[in-house]
Amino acid sequence: MRSVKPGSRTSVVEVTNISKRGLWLFLRDREIFLSFDRFPWFRDAPIGAILDVHLPHPGHLHWPQLDVDLAVESIDHPERFPLVSRIRPHSSRRLAGRIDGKRGSDSRSG
Repeated sequence: MRSVKPGSRTSVVEVTNISKRGLWLFLRDREIFLSFDRFPWFRDAPIGAILDVHLPHPGHLHWPQLDVDLAVESIDHPERFPLVSRIRPHSSRRLAGRIDGKRGSDSRSG
């Protein structure tokens, strides 16, 4: 069995950097930036959940721990894709419970 040459990328998509303004993805042969202003789902997400990104189909990115799906085209041309979803109150608490393997309680039930 052959190994990949040192320094070669082994995944099709990879988070290469996270800063206070956003994150960078290496996707195939290019690096793209997702600002937290345009993609707010990532702003308060745990780093491990952000790093867990998959490319299930060409042009489709999926973060299973965050339940976020993005078309690559929406990153390249965000003006064509108005922001539809909003972060719900207490969403970070529910997310932390899901990541720990627990179901988050829904404050709306009563």
